[in-house]
Amino acid sequence: MDRNPEPSQMFSFLKPAPRLSAAEAVARVRAGDLTLIDVRDGGEIAATGRAAGALHVPLAALRMKCDPASPECLPGLSTEKAVALYCASGARSAMAARALTAMGYREVHNIGGLHHWQAAGGAVTR
Repeated sequence: MDRNPEPSQMFSFLKPAPRLSAAEAVARVRAGDLTLIDVRDGGEIAATGRAAGALHVPLAALRMKCDPASPECLPGLSTEKAVALYCASGARSAMAARALTAMGYREVHNIGGLHHWQAAGGAVTR
């Protein structure tokens, strides 16, 4: 194991998650090819609803609910399946995407905010 990574690799965990267009996310969720996660707080979801089919995992509970090593990891999650995250603006989902990547998820995307999902034709449940 190389304990002295190349400088370009040292801070690779800080790279932003690749942006997936909301339209592509809508299509992939419909096809069952993508797990969608809402990282907003419960009050935000109560006020605006959430994307149809999205799991609700508040950012504060992400490690407990999404880490494969956690006994409370949600059963529908897999590090092998693509995941997309959203919040209100894209900032918290960017933090969550970095955390999931560090946990070993292979394909993680930030689609921004719920409004991006809606603008792409994604359904919202209340």
